Amino acid sequence: MVRDVAMNDLEGQVNVRMTQVTALVLRAVAAGRRYGFDVMETCALPSGTAYPALRRLEKAGCLKSRWEDASLARSEGRPRRRTYELTALGRDALPAAEQKLEEARRLLGAMPPVPPAEAG
Repeated sequence: MVRDVAMNDLEGQVNVRMTQVTALVLRAVAAGRRYGFDVMETCALPSGTAYPALRRLEKAGCLKSRWEDASLARSEGRPRRRTYELTALGRDALPAAEQKLEEARRLLGAMPPVPPAEAG
């Protein structure tokens, strides 16, 4: 059974559920993925999943974000991008994220393979 790990045991009292999605997003930002689109691609998540997770992690104090300078985006002919980075609280939450992802790997590895479909 997969259960959500609450991250309220940490010293900083992080108030976010550590789901597989939040764990993936936190880990991607920790690995240097600074833009939401990069996080989406790294985690293979749709925007409707990745961006709410980024907002939840920011609201919980695990991430901080800022918009890039508009003139830079204009000069490159694209919309402004928001950059994300880990906070100290986010770094403290990484072990819980790794634990959540390891639990998912273990559970998926324990699943029996799907038998091939019989030719009909």
